Amino acid sequence: MNFKTASHASDPRLITIGVSHYCEKARWGLDWLQIPYVEESYAPPFHRFITARYGGSSVPALVTTTDAFTDSTDILHFADAIAPNNRRLYPHEPQLRCHVNDLEAWFDIQLGISTRCWLYAQVIDHRQMMKQLWLPPNSGLGKLAFELTYPYMRQKVRKVYTVTPEGAARSLQKIRRIFDQVGDWLAPGQDYLVGDRFTAADLTFAALAAPVLFPPEYGFKLPPLDQLPKEITSIIQSLRETSAGAYGLRLYQDHRCGSKERIHLSQHPLSLGRQLINRV
Repeated sequence: MNFKTASHASDPRLITIGVSHYCEKARWGLDWLQIPYVEESYAPPFHRFITARYGGSSVPALVTTTDAFTDSTDILHFADAIAPNNRRLYPHEPQLRCHVNDLEAWFDIQLGISTRCWLYAQVIDHRQMMKQLWLPPNSGLGKLAFELTYPYMRQKVRKVYTVTPEGAARSLQKIRRIFDQVGDWLAPGQDYLVGDRFTAADLTFAALAAPVLFPPEYGFKLPPLDQLPKEITSIIQSLRETSAGAYGLRLYQDHRCGSKERIHLSQHPLSLGRQLINRV
């Protein structure tokens, strides 16, 4: 795909499930690269009414006046191609760029899938918590829609993401191995994974590790740790205390800046109904 074809677009639409860490990856990238956009946040499964129109099966999806990007990595590459040089997430040097691409792909496939499986296994049966995680802010009609669709979506999530006690245990083991590897890569005094600046590799690790770190700066309001069951918070605290966990939290503190140009259609209480009427 030619990531420069939409470089003249204004106010792209970012279609999200607000809590999704893959959506957070795209949202953080756009914010960091200072690309103005409008976020349209939906509760599952209603996002599919929108993304299907653009060839995507899930979120995130970035829709411009000339193109649509239905993968978080494609969104970052598109945004990076039109961003100021001093904000770029992908190095110009071929060897460093290749390293960033490899790490990003590894985190996408290994870390992101594992953190999603583990967290869903902990919370999928907690109806009120799932309502808080899935619903966009001030979603009036969304509350009724959630009540109607939650039993179906709970079973769907279990099946699609292999959300079982055994799957969660395997996922947690994989997360710990990845954290150990990242910690080994971060030599004393080394702030970033590739070179001496913040790249897509760092952003992807931090965003996709968020379900097991619960950073306060996350781009969607997460429940406070003291509202989570103790068995969840104990694991989160243990991962926060690792070198990789501290690194992920530091990246959020130092680099998770919001854009003043960002607009959230999801904040209107009738946004879900209006957007479905207007888009479908």
